[in-house]
Amino acid sequence: MKLEDIVIPDSASCRAATEVAAAYCTPALFNHSVRSYLWSAGHAELQGIPFDAELLYVAALLHDLGLVEEFDNASLSFEISGGHLAWVFGAAAGWPVARRKRVSEVIIAHMADSVDVTIDPEGHLLEHGTAVDISGRGATALPPEFRTTVLQHHPRLDLPQEFLTCFQSQAARKPHTSPAAALRSGMSTRISTNPLDHPV
Repeated sequence: MKLEDIVIPDSASCRAATEVAAAYCTPALFNHSVRSYLWSAGHAELQGIPFDAELLYVAALLHDLGLVEEFDNASLSFEISGGHLAWVFGAAAGWPVARRKRVSEVIIAHMADSVDVTIDPEGHLLEHGTAVDISGRGATALPPEFRTTVLQHHPRLDLPQEFLTCFQSQAARKPHTSPAAALRSGMSTRISTNPLDHPV
């Protein structure tokens, strides 16, 4: 499997999601969002998991908007506020209500410990792809050439420190939310030992 094997959907909704993410995310967070889709789609390719590419791509590009200052909700966990934003995005894109609900569900699901692929394939894939990029879980199952090419095209920049700082801020202000739970479970160590940042 190579990077060119991964289909990047080119619908109006996908182009709009890319534009929104680029406008509001830092370069490191934007690259993380793109890589999250690529790791997710790559895993699907290897495992033979059918999925809705447009839905997954839009969810991946928008999944961290709840972390940025403009959309950082005072009390909600970032994936919940991100899910609400994605619902609004879907409405503006002309998506039917059921599809808006699905993109919201996929974004919320990405912070779960696991997602049943038979019930929510896109949620399962985004949870997997974001875990690969942030903690490195499952990274070594992807072909080395694929990992290297993705990182060359979408470099990590200062993502590890930026993401950790962001989660620490979220946890301090909203200790009942998922970033606080992730830090309590050892996220700092997982970030610092991510094999994507320590190639052999």
